[in-house]
Amino acid sequence: MNRYQILIEYVGTRFLGWQIQPKGKSIQKTIQDVLAKLLKTKINLIGAGRTDSGVHAIEYSAHFDIKKKILNPHKFIDSSNFFLNKNFISILSLKKRKKNFHSRYSAKYRVYKYVIFNRLSSPSILRNRGWHVKKKIDIGLLRKGAKLLEGTKDFSAYRASSCSSKSPIRTINYVKIKKTKESIEIRFKSKSFLQQQVRSMVGCLKYLGETKWDIKKFEDVLRSKKRKLCAPPAPSHGLFLEKVIY
Repeated sequence: MNRYQILIEYVGTRFLGWQIQPKGKSIQKTIQDVLAKLLKTKINLIGAGRTDSGVHAIEYSAHFDIKKKILNPHKFIDSSNFFLNKNFISILSLKKRKKNFHSRYSAKYRVYKYVIFNRLSSPSILRNRGWHVKKKIDIGLLRKGAKLLEGTKDFSAYRASSCSSKSPIRTINYVKIKKTKESIEIRFKSKSFLQQQVRSMVGCLKYLGETKWDIKKFEDVLRSKKRKLCAPPAPSHGLFLEKVIY
């Protein structure tokens, strides 16, 4: 068997997320079907993890096994994208991997980016590529809140009720905030995240940045471990899986 890793870019707007669903369109199945068609064999595509409905990816990682070798990677990528591009999916690269490589379990870190458009007018060109927030956000407060999220903590307050993870303890390596004239980018790096954790953290940071909460309230919610005290999660269309690090 030959194991291959692919890096994938996609717009998640039209999909119910990465994972195959009983009903509805998934990114995993869309790519899997195209690969099976081109390679003329059944393909089981293993991803680096779930992305929720509407979430995008700049560089998602997945792998599959196949008996024969892919002799022309350039042609394989080009042919795959011929069918995938209409669904706003692109295979960026193909790499042969050792048998012990696993797109999910070999990952050391994942980096997510959340985009906020902090301006009066809603975006047209970048529609569904960020959260439009009209009220002015205080970047200084945002950075103070971001610092409180770093480190190893119990993130129960930011965990979806449907989350299947055994433990709510996660280590956030960093939360970085980048400000441009009209947008704010928030990057989170961790080995893994709880379901809806990033979007919930962004929702709470927004409340802080808008001065709806003060820093004490923000910290109290984090320490409470109570989901009901969390701000509403930020919408999925502002979230991008930026990179999986091995």
